[in-house]
Amino acid sequence: MLKIGVLGAGHLGKIHINCLKQIEKYQLVGFYDQDSNTATKVAADMGVKNYDSIDELIDNVDVVDIVTPTIAHFACASKAIAKGKNVFIEKPIVATVDEANKLVKFAKDANVKVQVGHVERFNPAFIAAEPYINDPLFIEAHRLAMFNPRGCDVPVVLDLTVHDIDILLTIVKSKIKSIGASGVSIVSPTPDITTARIEFENGAVANLTTSRISLKNMRKFRIFQKDAYITMDFLEKKADVVKIEDVNGIPGPFDMTIDLPNGISKKISIEELEINQINAIKTELERFHDAIVNDTVPPVTIEDGVEVLKTAYMILDEINRHQELLQKHLS
Repeated sequence: MLKIGVLGAGHLGKIHINCLKQIEKYQLVGFYDQDSNTATKVAADMGVKNYDSIDELIDNVDVVDIVTPTIAHFACASKAIAKGKNVFIEKPIVATVDEANKLVKFAKDANVKVQVGHVERFNPAFIAAEPYINDPLFIEAHRLAMFNPRGCDVPVVLDLTVHDIDILLTIVKSKIKSIGASGVSIVSPTPDITTARIEFENGAVANLTTSRISLKNMRKFRIFQKDAYITMDFLEKKADVVKIEDVNGIPGPFDMTIDLPNGISKKISIEELEINQINAIKTELERFHDAIVNDTVPPVTIEDGVEVLKTAYMILDEINRHQELLQKHLS
């Protein structure tokens, strides 16, 4: 049984602790949080040992689960990897691309496994829809969240858009050709609302819209491909596939059909996919355990996390360029 410890006992850290308590494959030995008041309360409320230092926790485990603020990811992961520990690290993998590249080298030299917490890979809606996804042509994602100051330590692109970037890079098997983006800061020093248009070398195009000051929460992802439209609701955990097929013979009385030029008719069918309601965070942690024990590649690799971060910074660079042009125009 692998011994695991959690670094960070904030909102998400407590969720990880609770999930790990339910996973019999792990032995949860404890956690560390730099806020002593938080640590004392979490230890009492959740019945989990509170360690006095990061080093003490790392020395007593096989796996380190990093759920600290993003700015601390690199220091925590580097320390754990240097001690030969396998690392699960929440998204985004680290704060900068330079840190990400260094972490890849550290992990390779130490021969340890690292998995990044891009949790939407394990969302029941995506798991149900993924077998139907084939050469997407156009993708549209809307990820809207009501304001929560907890995520304002980083731009919304690094906090929220990274979820959709990861799904996008997973389903589009092509290199990025170009990115255009814009964004505005409303309540925090960095952009709170952003939109990005990503074009791939194979011709696929994606529009990603993100906001953290919305009046309602929304996490919808739409995929258009030849003869099919796939929609996923990551929040409600639902997925539908709309197929456009040739009409063979005489349509049935309840068939939905469309008549195209040259006498061609198509039939539209809508399939509401069966959803297996799993706990995505619990599942990703279980899958990491299996990758360690079976010596297989983690489902979300450190390289995956780096590519997502690089793409996020490409978007941020475009947003900054757009804002500079706007300022010049207004001045």
